[in-house]
Amino acid sequence: MKLTIGHLYPELLNLYGDRGNIQCLMKRCQWRGIEAETIAFEMGDTIDFSKLDIVLLGGGSDREQMIVCEKLKALQKDFKAYVEDNGVVIAICGGYQLLGSYYKTEQGMIEGLSLVDMYTEQEEGRLISNIVLQSDLFEMPVVGFENHGGQTSGITTPFGTVRCGNGNCFQSASEGYCEKNVIATYLHGPLLSKNPELADYILTYCLHRHPGTPAALEPLDDQLEQACRAVMLKRLLKEK
Repeated sequence: MKLTIGHLYPELLNLYGDRGNIQCLMKRCQWRGIEAETIAFEMGDTIDFSKLDIVLLGGGSDREQMIVCEKLKALQKDFKAYVEDNGVVIAICGGYQLLGSYYKTEQGMIEGLSLVDMYTEQEEGRLISNIVLQSDLFEMPVVGFENHGGQTSGITTPFGTVRCGNGNCFQSASEGYCEKNVIATYLHGPLLSKNPELADYILTYCLHRHPGTPAALEPLDDQLEQACRAVMLKRLLKEK
């Protein structure tokens, strides 16, 4: 059994080290002896979603999102079928915005993929800060860094509750979107290296789609990641 990760348009969608999410997943598979490969898809490539277990859509500027969205609209039917078949999607920042119905910017309207019932509009100012969330997926808080001008509305199943930072909108109570196999968020970092529980949640979900896989992943030594997060939580939440 092998996991296949599709990295969509990394030359255009890779702000703030989003490629590191792929590296994190690959390394955690390697440490456990799980065979995995990453396929990077560029603009002229054909994508067979049926061959993928995970799809990563990273962040990009408004201009780059416009370029990518024109390409993705031609793939919308196949992408939607992949999601409905429980294919895992990790969408970061610009990739998150592209999953909705539209993103209204100062330069014009970017039509989204309409895979999630939401929309994004650019407002005055930017939401820039370290951020802490509490997600229902696991007990440990999620940490990351947000930097976005668009503000997203219409979310009914957020990724987490904001404990520090902004979230989907200025001073929002919620951040991102999460529905089983789709995790969309404004958190850079890279997100998964800062939050190994989330990386393992994603890998576990993927493995359960393959018959005969273990019920649980072999634990890894995440003391360093947990110590780094503890420092961030102490600083941001003023915890002792």
